[in-house]
Amino acid sequence: MSRRQRLYDWVDDRLDAEDAQSFLGKAFPAEDSFLLGEVALFSFAVLVLTGTFLGFFFEPSTTAVEYEGSVAQFQGEELPAAFASVLNITYDVPFGMLLRRMHHWAAHLFVASMALHMLRVFFTGAYRNPREPNWLVGTGLAGLSMFAAYTGYALPFDEFASTAVGIGYNVALSVPLVGETLAYLVFGGSFPSSATIPRLFFLHVFVLPLAIAGLIGVHMAILIRQKHTEAERDEAVPGRERVEKDDGSVVVGLPAVPNQTAVSAVVFFLTLATLSLLAGFLPVHNIAEYGPNDPATTPSLIMPDWFLMWGYGFLKLTPSWLSFDLLGVHVSSEFIGGLVLPGLVFAVVALWPFIDYESEQRHFSANPLARPWQTACGVAGVVFIMVASIAGMDVIVADIAGTTTNAIKPYLIAALVLGPLAAGLITYAALRRDTHGDDPERPAESGTTDRPDSAASGEGDDD
Repeated sequence: MSRRQRLYDWVDDRLDAEDAQSFLGKAFPAEDSFLLGEVALFSFAVLVLTGTFLGFFFEPSTTAVEYEGSVAQFQGEELPAAFASVLNITYDVPFGMLLRRMHHWAAHLFVASMALHMLRVFFTGAYRNPREPNWLVGTGLAGLSMFAAYTGYALPFDEFASTAVGIGYNVALSVPLVGETLAYLVFGGSFPSSATIPRLFFLHVFVLPLAIAGLIGVHMAILIRQKHTEAERDEAVPGRERVEKDDGSVVVGLPAVPNQTAVSAVVFFLTLATLSLLAGFLPVHNIAEYGPNDPATTPSLIMPDWFLMWGYGFLKLTPSWLSFDLLGVHVSSEFIGGLVLPGLVFAVVALWPFIDYESEQRHFSANPLARPWQTACGVAGVVFIMVASIAGMDVIVADIAGTTTNAIKPYLIAALVLGPLAAGLITYAALRRDTHGDDPERPAESGTTDRPDSAASGEGDDD
């Protein structure tokens, strides 16, 4: 008996490696769009690694310290410790600027790949029975990732960041009945206070990453337990005569080991290379230009990152007359625009699998062109978010148009209401005419999970 065989027998005797073969051979559909989730996963890994490095040098404090770094304009000045530490990371710590940039772009790529992944799942109907739980997990991940990015805004404690975070503080304070408590929990009291930066730092580097990692773990566990959806087959599986084209108990694709593992490795290094190129050539927020927090001044242009711009647009467009008193409780327009409207968006997204409910299990992805009303709703939703994001950039839009923000506000409100409606109706009419109301989908077998019995496909067995 060879040494390799003896080693395998030793591991098998203790870890029951034979049973793990069913997992190692789990079939993954060979479709490029499925890799978006892996890009998001690897971006989060880069975020954790670069964030760990930055955390070694960042000082979460607003205590004034004398700056002695490389930025000449601040030499010998008393600066908040948080601001001074970010200057040191950027200009004095070896590889600090590169890793700070990588952290920045990894956050953008994490949210972008997650959003594209959810759009793919939405338009192909991959959220349907029995995959509603994972859609809910994905929605929670999207919300947590945006909040994690927001908490990172304040950490440099520069003029731009503190102004932007102050808007969030006012929104938290506007929540009826519990606003002061919520603002204290998140911001540590009146903003900015000495407790704000430590509180947001704790949320940013511990609570939120731990919650995101937990949901990713749940997402992966559900994904392993369930089988992936795959594109509908035009014919029976070649070489597998007993597997029909509509047999949902079989996945046709690549086994997890070694094929999918090799693909995942390529995706990881491509993700790392992309982030390295972005970090090497594109600058990030220049805190030296804005200077440390100064409560007496406000920057002329304040805008969040693109993935939070739509929420900022709601704040911009919500009219002040929407404020009202109900049973002695004041409900402000700031609360409606800052929390109610974004909350409704997330609620609709989370509940969508129960709106487009399927009683039968669906194991094949659907053709978006064959789902008129679902695709029309998706297009309307995308247009809605895009118009709201444009509204968040109303200062730039007004400058381009040569007018004021108040002058364009009615047009933006009209576009926010009529734009999605028009886009949805046009999409529905076009797809309805093409499909003639036919349903090309066929119900798949229910109650199955996948287990491969060859390198090309995985068969399921009843639970």
